Amino acid sequence: MACAGLACPAGQAALGAEAAVFVPTFVDPHHQVEQPALVARPSIRFLTADDYPPFDFTAPDGSLAGFNIDLARAICGELKVTCSIQARSWDSLVPSLQAGDGDAVIASLAMTAKTREQVDFSTPTAKTPARFAARVGAVPAAVLPETVGTLRIGVQGGTAHAAYLAAVFPAAKVKAYTDPDSLRAGLKSGEVDLMFADGLSTALWLNGTESGECCAFAGGPFTESRFFGDGSGIAVRKGDDELRRALDHALSALSARGVTGDLYLKYFPVGFY
Repeated sequence: MACAGLACPAGQAALGAEAAVFVPTFVDPHHQVEQPALVARPSIRFLTADDYPPFDFTAPDGSLAGFNIDLARAICGELKVTCSIQARSWDSLVPSLQAGDGDAVIASLAMTAKTREQVDFSTPTAKTPARFAARVGAVPAAVLPETVGTLRIGVQGGTAHAAYLAAVFPAAKVKAYTDPDSLRAGLKSGEVDLMFADGLSTALWLNGTESGECCAFAGGPFTESRFFGDGSGIAVRKGDDELRRALDHALSALSARGVTGDLYLKYFPVGFY
């Protein structure tokens, strides 16, 4: 899969019924992380949110579910420690961690300059690339600055995606929309030939009923961190290097065994890479 000249995360192709599905991984397979003993820590108390499906949400039976929840349980199984997962409001997650009410936050917390001042992070657990989408039947094989030609590109104004188009696709014919819904409607109706947006929300839309199976991804992912960030990771208190290293070890082992890849395929049937 092409990354339009930008670095892609490592990954592998999982063969499905119709075509290969790219499964991303964000750990370096050549970098082995030694597992700390965790002698004084027989359990890990994870804090999460419950309002960001499919990463974390409340199931109909009232239990917590989602990619982050299953990943937390897999980590505890890998480290052979007991595990508790408690949902809290988004705004209270970092303060609760800092106050000692939990040991780690697994809630798709973005690794930004601001959050790095407050917490330390594990290896990334997810990154959201930017993707193009086009109407079915009019999907170009590649979408690059030199191939867009006269195609009309829709984007939400004032976003990192709009800034990226201006910087990397300066000659493109760009139409700005005020919100994601109007952007998707513009693609669906044919006002624009391509839509440029974050891959995750686009994948969920493509796989949902609102798209009416109108559209599909076009070209490969764009992963420039200067525009699209460094992804999200598991947060621990500043200086808790023992737990951070243990999490990194578990993430590396789970990735090598294909566990995180299986979770990706479970919760993202239309992959966003």
